[in-house]
Amino acid sequence: MFWYNHEPDLFDPVERARLHAQAHNHADVTGTTTTSALLEVVDGMLHKRGGYLSNDIMPPWVFLDNVPNWEFGVLTQVRDLARTMRNDFSRSQTQSTEDVDLARADPLFHYDHDRWLLPATEGKYKEAQEYLESYLTRLSDSNQPDAQFYARADNLSEWLGLVQKRLGSLSQRLSASVGQQRLNTDLAGDSAATQSTVAAQEMEVKTPWMEIDDVFYESRGSTWALIHFLRAMEVDFNDVLRKKNAVISFRQIIRELESTQEPLRSPMVLNGNKYGMFANHSLVLANYISRANAAIIDLRFLLQQG
Repeated sequence: MFWYNHEPDLFDPVERARLHAQAHNHADVTGTTTTSALLEVVDGMLHKRGGYLSNDIMPPWVFLDNVPNWEFGVLTQVRDLARTMRNDFSRSQTQSTEDVDLARADPLFHYDHDRWLLPATEGKYKEAQEYLESYLTRLSDSNQPDAQFYARADNLSEWLGLVQKRLGSLSQRLSASVGQQRLNTDLAGDSAATQSTVAAQEMEVKTPWMEIDDVFYESRGSTWALIHFLRAMEVDFNDVLRKKNAVISFRQIIRELESTQEPLRSPMVLNGNKYGMFANHSLVLANYISRANAAIIDLRFLLQQG
C-alpha cells in the first residue's frame, strides 16, 4: 500500500514533446508542445506506479484514497484543457468548425472516473489519447491545414479564466480545513442581482475532518498537471507573452505552483490550528495556490490589454 500510494515526479514537457516528435516523426509547430503535454500528463496518470487506482475495488487498493483524489485533480485539469482545445485553441472564430479528433476526445475524458465495470475508465481515456495523437499528427502535417492551433492572447486568457476558477475553489476548500465564519458575498457588487433561494448572511464553512486529506491530494494533483500545461504553453504562446511583456509574470505563476509539489515530510496531512503548535498543511498549500491565482488575475489583465 505504501508502494502504490505514490505521486509521480514532475517532468519536462518540452523535452518530452521533443522525444515524442522524434518517435512519431512529427514536425515542431505551434501547438505540438501543449498537445504533447496533455498526452504525457494523461499517460502519467494512467501508467504511474500502481497504475490507475480510482476504479480499483479490490483490497488493498480500495483502502487507498490519497492517490485516487490526486488522480481526480489531474483529471479535472485534463478535462478543462481538452475542452478549451476543442472550443478555443483549435478554432479561429466562434463560427468555425470544431476539430473532428478533439470533438471525439473531449467527451471521452468526461467518462466516469471511477467506473470498474466494462467499459472500464482506463479504456475510455486511452481511446481519447488516440484521438489526441491523431490531432497531433494532423497538426504537424503541412498537407492537412484543417488541423490548427491558434496561439492567441484571447484564447490563452479564456483557458486561464477556467484555471482561475479551479484554483479559487481549491484555495477556499483548503482554507476551510480549520473552519471559518464567512459573510455571504454572492450578490455583492450588483444591486439588481438575485438568486434562486434565500441564503444566510453569515455562515460557517468547514471541511469535514475525514475529507481534509482528500482535498489536499486533489489540490496536489490539479497543480501537478497545471505546472506541465503552463510550461508547455510558455513555448507555444511565447510570441504572445513577449509582445504583452508577460513572460516573467507567466513564469512566476509556474514558480508558485512548483512550491505545491514539495515532498510531504509527515506520515499524514496535519490539520493544526491557524496559530497552534502543529502545522496545517492545507493552509500552507492554500497559500501557494492563492498566490498563483492572484498572479493569473494580473496576467489575464495584461493579456486583455491592447
